[in-house]
Amino acid sequence: MDYTSLLLFPFLLVLLFAGFPVAFSMMATAFVFGVWTFGWAFVFQVSEKIEDVASNFVLAAVPLFVFMGTMMERSGIANRLFEAIHLWTRRLPGGLAVGTVLMCIVFAASSGVVGATETVIGLLAIPVMMRYAYNKELVVGTICAGGSLGTIIPPSVVVVIMGPLANVSVGDLLVGMIFPGLIMAGSYIVYILVLCWLRPSAGPRIPPGPDDPPLGEKLRVTARALVPPLCMIFAVLGSIMLGWAAPTEAAALGAAGSVVLTIFYGTFTLRVLHEAVMKTLLISTMIMAIILGGSMMTGAFVGAGGIAVAQELVNSLSLGPWGLLGIVLFLAFLAGFFLDWISIVLILVPIFSPLLTGAGIDMVWFCIALLIVIQTSYLSPPMAPAIFYFRAISPPEITTGHMYRGVLPFIGLQLVTLAIVLSFPGVVLWLPKMLLTPG
Repeated sequence: MDYTSLLLFPFLLVLLFAGFPVAFSMMATAFVFGVWTFGWAFVFQVSEKIEDVASNFVLAAVPLFVFMGTMMERSGIANRLFEAIHLWTRRLPGGLAVGTVLMCIVFAASSGVVGATETVIGLLAIPVMMRYAYNKELVVGTICAGGSLGTIIPPSVVVVIMGPLANVSVGDLLVGMIFPGLIMAGSYIVYILVLCWLRPSAGPRIPPGPDDPPLGEKLRVTARALVPPLCMIFAVLGSIMLGWAAPTEAAALGAAGSVVLTIFYGTFTLRVLHEAVMKTLLISTMIMAIILGGSMMTGAFVGAGGIAVAQELVNSLSLGPWGLLGIVLFLAFLAGFFLDWISIVLILVPIFSPLLTGAGIDMVWFCIALLIVIQTSYLSPPMAPAIFYFRAISPPEITTGHMYRGVLPFIGLQLVTLAIVLSFPGVVLWLPKMLLTPG
Protein backbone atom coordinates (compact mmCIF):
# COMPACT_ATOMS: atom_id res chain seq x y z
CA MET A 1 0.00 0.00 0.00
CA ASP A 2 1.35 3.41 -1.05
CA TYR A 3 1.11 5.89 1.83
CA THR A 4 2.33 8.86 -0.22
CA SER A 5 -1.16 10.40 -0.24
CA LEU A 6 -0.94 10.95 3.54
CA LEU A 7 1.89 13.46 2.99
CA LEU A 8 -0.71 15.80 1.51
CA PHE A 9 -1.88 17.01 4.93
CA PRO A 10 1.55 17.88 6.42
CA PHE A 11 2.33 19.73 3.18
CA LEU A 12 -0.92 21.72 3.54
CA LEU A 13 -0.18 22.56 7.18
CA VAL A 14 3.29 23.84 6.29
CA LEU A 15 1.77 26.24 3.76
CA LEU A 16 -0.90 27.38 6.23
CA PHE A 17 1.58 28.00 9.04
CA ALA A 18 3.79 29.87 6.58
CA GLY A 19 0.95 32.36 6.24
CA PHE A 20 -0.44 31.55 2.79
CA PRO A 21 -4.21 32.00 2.29
CA VAL A 22 -6.27 28.85 2.83
CA ALA A 23 -7.67 28.69 -0.72
CA PHE A 24 -4.26 29.06 -2.39
CA SER A 25 -2.67 26.61 0.06
CA MET A 26 -5.26 23.97 -0.86
CA MET A 27 -4.87 24.63 -4.58
CA ALA A 28 -1.08 24.45 -4.40
CA THR A 29 -1.21 21.24 -2.37
CA ALA A 30 -3.66 19.69 -4.82
CA PHE A 31 -1.59 20.75 -7.82
CA VAL A 32 1.71 19.43 -6.43
CA PHE A 33 0.31 16.05 -5.45
CA GLY A 34 -1.97 15.86 -8.48
CA VAL A 35 0.89 16.40 -10.94
CA TRP A 36 3.05 14.00 -8.89
CA THR A 37 0.38 11.30 -9.17
CA PHE A 38 -1.16 11.88 -12.62
CA GLY A 39 1.38 14.04 -14.42
CA TRP A 40 0.17 17.05 -16.38
CA ALA A 41 -3.09 15.23 -17.12
CA PHE A 42 -4.16 16.56 -13.69
CA VAL A 43 -4.79 19.92 -15.40
CA PHE A 44 -7.83 18.38 -17.12
CA GLN A 45 -9.14 17.17 -13.75
CA VAL A 46 -8.74 20.72 -12.39
CA SER A 47 -10.85 22.10 -15.25
CA GLU A 48 -13.54 19.53 -14.45
CA LYS A 49 -13.49 20.56 -10.77
CA ILE A 50 -13.91 24.21 -11.76
CA GLU A 51 -16.91 23.32 -13.90
CA ASP A 52 -18.40 21.14 -11.13
CA VAL A 53 -18.19 23.93 -8.54
CA ALA A 54 -19.40 26.62 -10.94
CA SER A 55 -22.41 24.58 -12.09
CA ASN A 56 -23.47 23.20 -8.70
CA PHE A 57 -27.07 24.40 -8.25
CA VAL A 58 -27.05 23.88 -4.48
CA LEU A 59 -24.03 26.19 -4.02
CA ALA A 60 -26.04 29.02 -5.58
CA ALA A 61 -27.59 29.33 -2.11
CA VAL A 62 -24.26 30.53 -0.68
CA PRO A 63 -24.25 34.07 -2.16
CA LEU A 64 -28.00 34.32 -1.56
CA PHE A 65 -27.63 33.55 2.16
CA VAL A 66 -24.61 35.86 2.41
CA PHE A 67 -26.56 38.66 0.74
CA MET A 68 -29.45 38.05 3.13
CA GLY A 69 -27.09 38.35 6.09
CA THR A 70 -25.40 41.52 4.86
CA MET A 71 -28.74 43.22 4.17
CA MET A 72 -29.97 42.19 7.63
CA GLU A 73 -26.96 43.92 9.19
CA ARG A 74 -28.02 47.16 7.52
CA SER A 75 -31.79 46.89 7.97
CA GLY A 76 -31.78 48.14 11.56
CA ILE A 77 -33.24 44.84 12.79
CA ALA A 78 -30.59 44.41 15.51
CA ASN A 79 -31.37 47.76 17.14
CA ARG A 80 -35.10 47.09 17.14
CA LEU A 81 -34.69 43.53 18.44
CA PHE A 82 -32.43 44.77 21.21
CA GLU A 83 -35.01 47.31 22.34
CA ALA A 84 -38.01 44.98 22.04
CA ILE A 85 -36.58 41.85 23.68
CA HIS A 86 -35.01 43.66 26.60
CA LEU A 87 -38.33 45.34 27.37
CA TRP A 88 -39.50 41.89 28.50
CA THR A 89 -36.35 40.31 29.95
CA ARG A 90 -34.56 43.07 31.88
CA ARG A 91 -36.47 42.39 35.11
CA LEU A 92 -35.20 38.77 35.15
CA PRO A 93 -31.97 37.70 36.87
CA GLY A 94 -29.34 38.29 34.20
CA GLY A 95 -32.13 39.68 32.02
CA LEU A 96 -29.85 41.63 29.69
CA ALA A 97 -27.80 38.48 29.01
CA VAL A 98 -30.95 36.38 28.52
CA GLY A 99 -32.32 38.97 26.11
CA THR A 100 -29.01 39.00 24.25
CA VAL A 101 -29.16 35.23 23.71
CA LEU A 102 -32.76 35.50 22.47
CA MET A 103 -31.69 38.28 20.12
CA CYS A 104 -28.83 36.11 18.84
CA ILE A 105 -31.30 33.28 18.11
CA VAL A 106 -33.56 35.52 16.03
CA PHE A 107 -30.67 37.25 14.28
CA ALA A 108 -28.88 33.96 13.53
CA ALA A 109 -32.11 32.53 12.10
CA SER A 110 -32.46 35.65 9.97
CA SER A 111 -28.95 35.92 8.58
CA GLY A 112 -27.37 32.47 8.04
CA VAL A 113 -23.85 33.93 8.19
CA VAL A 114 -21.41 32.69 10.82
CA GLY A 115 -19.67 35.51 12.70
CA ALA A 116 -22.02 38.30 11.64
CA THR A 117 -24.26 37.86 14.68
CA GLU A 118 -21.47 38.24 17.25
CA THR A 119 -20.21 41.54 15.85
CA VAL A 120 -23.60 43.16 15.31
CA ILE A 121 -25.13 42.06 18.63
CA GLY A 122 -21.91 42.66 20.57
CA LEU A 123 -21.70 46.30 19.57
CA LEU A 124 -25.20 46.82 21.00
CA ALA A 125 -25.15 44.58 24.08
CA ILE A 126 -21.66 45.07 25.53
CA PRO A 127 -22.04 48.77 26.48
CA VAL A 128 -25.43 48.17 28.15
CA MET A 129 -24.31 45.14 30.16
CA MET A 130 -21.14 46.94 31.22
CA ARG A 131 -23.18 49.98 32.30
CA TYR A 132 -25.23 47.80 34.64
CA ALA A 133 -22.07 46.17 36.09
CA TYR A 134 -22.59 42.70 34.67
CA ASN A 135 -19.86 40.16 35.39
CA LYS A 136 -17.26 40.55 32.64
CA GLU A 137 -16.89 36.79 32.11
CA LEU A 138 -20.67 36.52 31.67
CA VAL A 139 -20.62 39.38 29.15
CA VAL A 140 -17.91 37.64 27.13
CA GLY A 141 -19.49 34.19 27.29
CA THR A 142 -22.94 35.44 26.36
CA ILE A 143 -21.78 37.40 23.31
CA CYS A 144 -19.30 34.78 22.04
CA ALA A 145 -21.58 31.78 22.59
CA GLY A 146 -24.69 33.58 21.36
CA GLY A 147 -22.86 34.86 18.30
CA SER A 148 -21.67 31.36 17.42
CA LEU A 149 -25.27 30.10 17.19
CA GLY A 150 -25.17 30.97 13.50
CA THR A 151 -23.42 27.60 13.02
CA ILE A 152 -26.23 25.49 14.47
CA ILE A 153 -29.35 27.69 14.06
CA PRO A 154 -30.78 27.37 10.53
CA PRO A 155 -30.45 28.69 7.91
CA SER A 156 -26.68 28.32 7.80
CA VAL A 157 -24.19 28.70 4.97
CA VAL A 158 -22.23 25.84 6.55
CA VAL A 159 -24.82 23.18 5.72
CA VAL A 160 -25.20 24.42 2.14
CA ILE A 161 -21.56 23.50 1.63
CA MET A 162 -21.63 20.39 3.82
CA GLY A 163 -24.68 18.73 2.22
CA PRO A 164 -23.24 18.01 -1.25
CA LEU A 165 -19.91 16.91 0.23
CA ALA A 166 -21.62 14.39 2.52
CA ASN A 167 -24.08 13.39 -0.21
CA VAL A 168 -27.10 14.28 1.96
CA SER A 169 -30.01 16.64 1.44
CA VAL A 170 -29.38 20.24 2.49
CA GLY A 171 -33.06 20.38 3.46
CA ASP A 172 -32.61 17.43 5.85
CA LEU A 173 -29.65 19.21 7.47
CA LEU A 174 -31.46 22.54 7.80
CA VAL A 175 -34.46 20.88 9.44
CA GLY A 176 -32.35 18.44 11.48
CA MET A 177 -30.37 21.22 13.16
CA ILE A 178 -33.47 22.96 14.56
CA PHE A 179 -33.82 20.91 17.78
CA PRO A 180 -30.06 20.78 18.59
CA GLY A 181 -29.85 24.54 18.02
CA LEU A 182 -32.78 25.23 20.31
CA ILE A 183 -31.42 22.84 22.96
CA MET A 184 -28.07 24.63 22.93
CA ALA A 185 -29.60 28.11 23.06
CA GLY A 186 -32.03 26.99 25.77
CA SER A 187 -29.15 25.65 27.87
CA TYR A 188 -27.46 29.05 27.63
CA ILE A 189 -30.58 30.78 28.95
CA VAL A 190 -31.07 28.30 31.80
CA TYR A 191 -27.42 28.64 32.82
CA ILE A 192 -27.61 32.46 32.86
CA LEU A 193 -30.84 32.46 34.90
CA VAL A 194 -29.49 29.98 37.47
CA LEU A 195 -26.12 31.73 37.76
CA CYS A 196 -27.66 35.17 38.25
CA TRP A 197 -30.26 33.82 40.68
CA LEU A 198 -27.52 32.25 42.82
CA ARG A 199 -25.15 35.23 42.34
CA PRO A 200 -27.26 38.36 41.76
CA SER A 201 -24.15 40.51 41.37
CA ALA A 202 -23.22 38.59 38.18
CA GLY A 203 -26.26 39.93 36.33
CA PRO A 204 -28.27 42.49 38.29
CA ARG A 205 -31.96 43.00 37.56
CA ILE A 206 -32.76 46.44 36.18
CA PRO A 207 -35.12 48.20 38.59
CA PRO A 208 -38.40 49.68 37.30
CA GLY A 209 -38.12 53.29 36.16
CA PRO A 210 -40.57 56.12 35.59
CA ASP A 211 -40.00 55.94 31.83
CA ASP A 212 -41.07 52.28 31.54
CA PRO A 213 -43.53 52.00 28.64
CA PRO A 214 -47.07 50.70 29.24
CA LEU A 215 -48.10 47.22 28.09
CA GLY A 216 -49.66 48.48 24.86
CA GLU A 217 -46.46 50.28 23.87
CA LYS A 218 -44.40 47.17 24.68
CA LEU A 219 -46.62 45.05 22.44
CA ARG A 220 -46.41 47.60 19.61
CA VAL A 221 -42.61 47.84 19.77
CA THR A 222 -42.29 44.04 19.97
CA ALA A 223 -44.61 43.44 17.02
CA ARG A 224 -42.74 45.95 14.84
CA ALA A 225 -39.36 44.46 15.76
CA LEU A 226 -40.23 40.75 15.70
CA VAL A 227 -42.99 40.14 13.15
CA PRO A 228 -41.05 41.14 9.97
CA PRO A 229 -37.95 39.01 10.70
CA LEU A 230 -40.16 36.10 11.80
CA CYS A 231 -41.97 36.33 8.47
CA MET A 232 -38.65 36.15 6.68
CA ILE A 233 -37.53 33.20 8.79
CA PHE A 234 -40.76 31.43 7.82
CA ALA A 235 -40.15 32.29 4.16
CA VAL A 236 -36.81 30.47 4.34
CA LEU A 237 -37.30 27.62 6.81
CA GLY A 238 -41.08 27.27 6.52
CA SER A 239 -40.94 26.90 2.74
CA ILE A 240 -38.36 24.12 3.11
CA MET A 241 -40.18 22.32 5.95
CA LEU A 242 -43.53 22.45 4.14
CA GLY A 243 -41.98 21.25 0.89
CA TRP A 244 -42.80 24.43 -1.00
CA ALA A 245 -39.22 25.24 -2.01
CA ALA A 246 -35.79 23.68 -2.32
CA PRO A 247 -33.02 25.19 -0.13
CA THR A 248 -31.66 27.28 -3.00
CA GLU A 249 -35.12 28.62 -3.82
CA ALA A 250 -35.71 29.33 -0.12
CA ALA A 251 -32.41 31.23 0.00
CA ALA A 252 -33.64 33.36 -2.91
CA LEU A 253 -36.84 34.08 -0.96
CA GLY A 254 -34.73 35.09 2.03
CA ALA A 255 -32.55 37.38 -0.08
CA ALA A 256 -35.63 39.08 -1.53
CA GLY A 257 -37.17 39.26 1.95
CA SER A 258 -34.11 41.03 3.35
CA VAL A 259 -34.50 43.76 0.73
CA VAL A 260 -38.20 44.09 1.57
CA LEU A 261 -37.26 44.31 5.25
CA THR A 262 -34.87 47.22 4.68
CA ILE A 263 -37.61 49.00 2.73
CA PHE A 264 -40.11 48.32 5.54
CA TYR A 265 -37.75 49.79 8.15
CA GLY A 266 -36.94 52.77 5.93
CA THR A 267 -33.22 52.00 5.72
CA PHE A 268 -33.07 51.03 2.03
CA THR A 269 -30.85 53.19 -0.17
CA LEU A 270 -28.83 52.50 -3.29
CA ARG A 271 -25.68 52.92 -1.22
CA VAL A 272 -26.84 50.24 1.26
CA LEU A 273 -27.68 47.91 -1.64
CA HIS A 274 -24.28 48.56 -3.27
CA GLU A 275 -22.42 47.91 0.00
CA ALA A 276 -24.38 44.68 0.56
CA VAL A 277 -23.72 43.46 -3.00
CA MET A 278 -20.00 44.22 -2.80
CA LYS A 279 -19.66 42.54 0.60
CA THR A 280 -21.59 39.54 -0.74
CA LEU A 281 -19.26 39.39 -3.73
CA LEU A 282 -16.18 39.52 -1.51
CA ILE A 283 -17.37 36.85 0.95
CA SER A 284 -18.85 34.57 -1.73
CA THR A 285 -15.69 34.75 -3.84
CA MET A 286 -13.61 33.78 -0.80
CA ILE A 287 -15.93 30.88 0.05
CA MET A 288 -16.11 29.59 -3.53
CA ALA A 289 -12.31 29.82 -3.92
CA ILE A 290 -11.87 27.73 -0.77
CA ILE A 291 -14.50 25.26 -2.02
CA LEU A 292 -12.63 24.93 -5.33
CA GLY A 293 -9.33 24.41 -3.51
CA GLY A 294 -10.90 21.79 -1.26
CA SER A 295 -12.49 20.03 -4.23
CA MET A 296 -9.14 19.95 -6.03
CA MET A 297 -7.36 18.63 -2.95
CA THR A 298 -9.97 15.92 -2.38
CA GLY A 299 -9.64 14.86 -6.02
CA ALA A 300 -5.86 14.59 -5.69
CA PHE A 301 -6.18 12.65 -2.41
CA VAL A 302 -8.74 10.20 -3.78
CA GLY A 303 -6.86 9.76 -7.04
CA ALA A 304 -3.66 8.97 -5.15
CA GLY A 305 -5.45 6.16 -3.32
CA GLY A 306 -5.94 8.09 -0.10
CA ILE A 307 -9.41 6.65 0.62
CA ALA A 308 -8.08 3.09 0.35
CA VAL A 309 -5.18 3.99 2.67
CA ALA A 310 -7.55 5.56 5.20
CA GLN A 311 -9.83 2.53 5.00
CA GLU A 312 -6.88 0.20 5.64
CA LEU A 313 -5.74 2.24 8.64
CA VAL A 314 -9.24 2.27 10.12
CA ASN A 315 -9.65 -1.46 9.62
CA SER A 316 -6.26 -2.17 11.18
CA LEU A 317 -7.25 -0.21 14.29
CA SER A 318 -10.54 -2.13 14.64
CA LEU A 319 -12.26 1.01 15.89
CA GLY A 320 -15.87 0.15 15.19
CA PRO A 321 -18.48 2.81 14.27
CA TRP A 322 -18.26 4.72 17.57
CA GLY A 323 -14.46 4.73 17.58
CA LEU A 324 -14.36 6.01 14.02
CA LEU A 325 -16.94 8.68 14.81
CA GLY A 326 -14.98 9.74 17.90
CA ILE A 327 -11.72 10.09 15.95
CA VAL A 328 -13.33 12.18 13.19
CA LEU A 329 -15.00 14.52 15.69
CA PHE A 330 -11.77 14.83 17.68
CA LEU A 331 -9.83 15.68 14.50
CA ALA A 332 -12.46 18.33 13.70
CA PHE A 333 -12.05 19.82 17.18
CA LEU A 334 -8.26 19.97 16.83
CA ALA A 335 -8.50 21.39 13.31
CA GLY A 336 -10.70 24.18 14.67
CA PHE A 337 -7.70 25.60 16.52
CA PHE A 338 -5.99 26.66 13.29
CA LEU A 339 -8.48 26.23 10.40
CA ASP A 340 -11.73 28.02 9.60
CA TRP A 341 -15.00 26.07 9.41
CA ILE A 342 -15.02 25.90 5.59
CA SER A 343 -11.61 24.25 5.51
CA ILE A 344 -12.57 21.75 8.21
CA VAL A 345 -15.69 20.73 6.32
CA LEU A 346 -13.91 20.53 2.95
CA ILE A 347 -11.06 18.42 4.30
CA LEU A 348 -12.81 16.02 6.68
CA VAL A 349 -16.24 15.40 5.16
CA PRO A 350 -15.20 14.14 1.68
CA ILE A 351 -12.43 11.96 3.11
CA PHE A 352 -14.36 10.35 5.95
CA SER A 353 -17.87 10.22 4.43
CA PRO A 354 -17.27 6.89 2.61
CA LEU A 355 -15.77 5.36 5.77
CA LEU A 356 -18.61 6.59 8.00
CA THR A 357 -21.27 5.47 5.54
CA GLY A 358 -19.60 2.07 5.29
CA ALA A 359 -19.66 1.82 9.09
CA GLY A 360 -23.45 2.33 9.05
CA ILE A 361 -23.44 5.86 10.50
CA ASP A 362 -26.29 8.14 9.43
CA MET A 363 -24.66 11.08 7.64
CA VAL A 364 -27.31 13.65 8.62
CA TRP A 365 -26.73 12.77 12.28
CA PHE A 366 -22.96 12.92 11.80
CA CYS A 367 -23.10 16.30 10.04
CA ILE A 368 -25.07 17.90 12.88
CA ALA A 369 -22.65 16.44 15.46
CA LEU A 370 -19.77 17.82 13.37
CA LEU A 371 -21.41 21.27 13.34
CA ILE A 372 -21.58 21.24 17.14
CA VAL A 373 -17.91 20.27 17.38
CA ILE A 374 -16.94 23.03 14.94
CA GLN A 375 -18.92 25.50 17.04
CA THR A 376 -17.16 24.28 20.18
CA SER A 377 -13.74 24.75 18.60
CA TYR A 378 -14.94 28.22 17.53
CA LEU A 379 -15.05 29.12 21.24
CA SER A 380 -12.11 27.07 22.53
CA PRO A 381 -8.87 28.78 23.60
CA PRO A 382 -6.15 29.41 22.63
CA MET A 383 -7.12 30.11 18.99
CA ALA A 384 -10.89 30.70 19.48
CA PRO A 385 -12.07 32.78 16.47
CA ALA A 386 -15.03 33.95 18.60
CA ILE A 387 -12.60 35.59 21.03
CA PHE A 388 -10.78 37.32 18.17
CA TYR A 389 -14.10 38.75 16.96
CA PHE A 390 -14.90 39.85 20.51
CA ARG A 391 -11.51 41.46 21.08
CA ALA A 392 -12.12 43.73 18.09
CA ILE A 393 -15.30 45.19 19.63
CA SER A 394 -14.62 44.94 23.38
CA PRO A 395 -13.67 47.81 25.74
CA PRO A 396 -10.14 47.79 27.25
CA GLU A 397 -11.38 46.85 30.74
CA ILE A 398 -12.29 43.38 29.44
CA THR A 399 -9.00 41.46 29.39
CA THR A 400 -7.94 38.31 27.57
CA GLY A 401 -8.24 36.45 30.89
CA HIS A 402 -11.88 37.52 31.16
CA MET A 403 -12.43 36.24 27.62
CA TYR A 404 -10.89 32.82 28.16
CA ARG A 405 -12.67 32.27 31.49
CA GLY A 406 -15.96 33.57 30.13
CA VAL A 407 -16.30 31.04 27.31
CA LEU A 408 -15.50 27.94 29.42
CA PRO A 409 -19.01 27.36 30.89
CA PHE A 410 -20.55 27.74 27.45
CA ILE A 411 -18.09 25.25 25.95
CA GLY A 412 -19.33 22.84 28.63
CA LEU A 413 -22.94 23.48 27.57
CA GLN A 414 -22.02 22.83 23.95
CA LEU A 415 -20.45 19.51 24.95
CA VAL A 416 -23.64 18.63 26.82
CA THR A 417 -25.60 19.34 23.63
CA LEU A 418 -23.19 17.13 21.68
CA ALA A 419 -23.69 14.33 24.23
CA ILE A 420 -27.48 14.63 23.85
CA VAL A 421 -27.24 14.48 20.05
CA LEU A 422 -24.90 11.47 20.12
CA SER A 423 -26.99 9.64 22.74
CA PHE A 424 -30.35 10.37 21.14
CA PRO A 425 -30.08 10.48 17.32
CA GLY A 426 -33.82 11.11 17.11
CA VAL A 427 -33.17 14.69 18.27
CA VAL A 428 -31.70 15.23 14.80
CA LEU A 429 -33.48 12.65 12.65
CA TRP A 430 -37.10 12.77 13.83
CA LEU A 431 -38.12 16.16 12.39
CA PRO A 432 -36.67 15.63 8.87
CA LYS A 433 -38.34 12.20 8.79
CA MET A 434 -41.71 13.65 9.80
CA LEU A 435 -41.61 16.68 7.48
CA LEU A 436 -39.43 15.81 4.50
CA THR A 437 -39.79 12.04 3.98
CA PRO A 438 -42.30 11.29 1.19
CA GLY A 439 -45.36 9.26 2.16
